[in-house]
Amino acid sequence: MRLHPEQALFSSQRPFPAISACDHYAGTEPRMRKALALQAEQAGRFDVTLDMEDGAPTGHEADHADLIVTLLRERDRSPGEVGVRVHDAESVWFQRDLETLLAGAAGLFDYLTIPKVLGARQLADTITAVQRACQSHGVKKELPLHVLLETHGALHDAYPLASLPWLRSLDFGIMDFISAHHGAIDAAAMHSPLQFEHALLRRAKTTQVAAALAHGLVPTHGVTLAVRDPEQVAADASRAHHEFGYLRMWSIHPSQIEPILTAFAPTRDETARAEQVLLAGQAAGWGPIEIDGRLYDRASYRYWWQLLRRAERDGSELSPEAQRAFFSET
Repeated sequence: MRLHPEQALFSSQRPFPAISACDHYAGTEPRMRKALALQAEQAGRFDVTLDMEDGAPTGHEADHADLIVTLLRERDRSPGEVGVRVHDAESVWFQRDLETLLAGAAGLFDYLTIPKVLGARQLADTITAVQRACQSHGVKKELPLHVLLETHGALHDAYPLASLPWLRSLDFGIMDFISAHHGAIDAAAMHSPLQFEHALLRRAKTTQVAAALAHGLVPTHGVTLAVRDPEQVAADASRAHHEFGYLRMWSIHPSQIEPILTAFAPTRDETARAEQVLLAGQAAGWGPIEIDGRLYDRASYRYWWQLLRRAERDGSELSPEAQRAFFSET
C-alpha cells in the first residue's frame, strides 16, 4: 500500500491549515447575501467573512448581529467556509456578539475574526472568553480564530501572540495600522505602490508573515482599496504573495475575488512539476529520487505536496493520476 503524503511527510506535525486564498468581506445585508450566493455558485472557491465591525452599519449593532444569525441559518451549506468578524475585545459589543452568535448559530459558522488586538496578554484573555462562551453554549470542538494585527502592541508581540491556542490566521489591517501612526505614515501608503514600499509597512508585514509561519498560521494580507481595478488587485495580490510570503488575502468587492485567487494559485507548470515529483516519490516509498538531474527527498516533497494541495483546493485541474493518488476519497 502506498502511503499518502500526509501520512508519510507530516505524521509528527500539526497540519498546516488548508483554507482558501481569498477571504471575501461583506457587511451590509445586500452584500452579505450576494457574497453567500456567489460562494455557493462557485462551489466554495473563496471564503466569506460576515462583518459585525468596521464594515457594518453603525448604531444598529444588535439588529445587525441578529441579521447575521438569520443569514447563517438560511445559508446553503455548500463548500467553502463562512466566518464572522466580531467587535474587538474592548468594545461593549464584544460579549454580546459572542452570545448572539453562539446562542443562535453555533455550528453554522467556521471561524471568528478578532480585530484590534492590543497584544499577546489581551489576546490570551480574549481567547479564554471565547472558549468559555463556546463551553457555555455546548460547542465542544475548537473554533478557529483569525486575528488582526493592526496595532503597535500586536506587532510588538507578534511571535508570542501567534503561539496562542485556537489561532489559524494572522491578518494585517493596514488602515488601522497606518492610523495608529498619527500621521507619521502618509495616507498614500494605504494604496499601492507605497503600501508595499514604506519602511514601516514592510517591517510590519514581514514580521507578521514570519511570526504566522513560525507557528503554523496562515499569513493573510489585508485590503486593496482599488475596488474596480482588477489589474491593480492582481498586481497587489502578486506582490503580497511573491515578495512577502502571504498565502491569503482579503477581498472587499466581488470583482477582486478572481484576481486574488489567480495570483495566489500555483501556475500550471508548478502544478505539473508537483504531480511529477510526488507521484515518483510515492512510488519510491518517499525515499530520495532524481528527476532531470535534480535530487528530491522528504524535505522537498513537503514543499511540493503543500503546493499541490493549494492547487487542488483552489480549483486547479489535476491529472487523473494525481487526483486518484492524493485526493480520492476511496
